[in-house]
Amino acid sequence: MTRQSFAEELESAADRIADMSRADLQIILRRAALMLRNVSGVPLEPATEDALTSIAAEMKIGRSDLIQIVLREWLETNAYLPVRTIDEESETDGRA
Repeated sequence: MTRQSFAEELESAADRIADMSRADLQIILRRAALMLRNVSGVPLEPATEDALTSIAAEMKIGRSDLIQIVLREWLETNAYLPVRTIDEESETDGRA
């Protein structure tokens, strides 16, 4: 489960909290706690953080997804990762 889908599940649970059983609520809260414990953030300068947040919102993707894209493209551009090839005849949705 991705962080985004889990965040959506938490929001959905909050919207219907009166309909949830205690056991279901405990499961969701324990999963949230586990995810929070396993998050290892990278401290960024405020200007960099603001730029990432703005670009992610503009692209309608999560901040971590944007960081993965930027990092992967930098690694490919600088020959630390092989460049992925796209079949010319395949259909894409605009994402690599």
